[in-house]
Amino acid sequence: MTDLNKLIGIDFIHPEIFDQALIHRSSLNETLPQKESNERLEFLGDAVLELWVSEYLYKNFASSPEGTLTNLRSQIVRTENLAKVAESFNLGDYIHLSKGEETHGGRQNPSILADTFESLLGAIYLDSGFASVNQFLTQFLLPGIIAISDRKDIKDPKSQFQEIAQSLQGITPNYQTISETGPDHQKEFLVGAYLDDKLIAQGKGASKQKAEESAATNATKILQKVTSK
Repeated sequence: MTDLNKLIGIDFIHPEIFDQALIHRSSLNETLPQKESNERLEFLGDAVLELWVSEYLYKNFASSPEGTLTNLRSQIVRTENLAKVAESFNLGDYIHLSKGEETHGGRQNPSILADTFESLLGAIYLDSGFASVNQFLTQFLLPGIIAISDRKDIKDPKSQFQEIAQSLQGITPNYQTISETGPDHQKEFLVGAYLDDKLIAQGKGASKQKAEESAATNATKILQKVTSK
């Protein structure tokens, strides 16, 4: 943990919060049965991240309409981008995982990396407030925001799916929640992406929005494969 402290430049006042941020739920059954996983911190960190990114975009893209800001934010907080940021300071090396999860590539798993990044952010916020959050995200997330905002083809996953679906079939996608599992503080949603009443793909997420984006991403890949044949 000392090494990770140095990498992120944050000295925790309450080290136990920092430690909890790195506890993946898989490790509870094997090595850390008396501990709590990082899922509640992930829930908090997700909200902190969305607020920070929203405020940054609002202040720095004053001439951009709401739709553009929403698309930008979606690209910034999406799993793949957060996983890339987490890899930039080797976060995967410090996560408490079960042996099985580690054997199956858990330290490189984008979903685990992104979730742990959010839980770490939640821990930073709880431990030392928004000033430290700003320091951390300015160092590690901001360079990627600048790169993303410079791109000319920014579209969030749902917009991408809608564009390709309308181009190929003239149909606007719709999304339906297939199931909700887990307690209120750590729900997992399963959402289907449909064209009319045909299910194209499914996606999971800790919120309906994330599940819809995951379903849209998967559906886009399916349609792109069809068109490439």
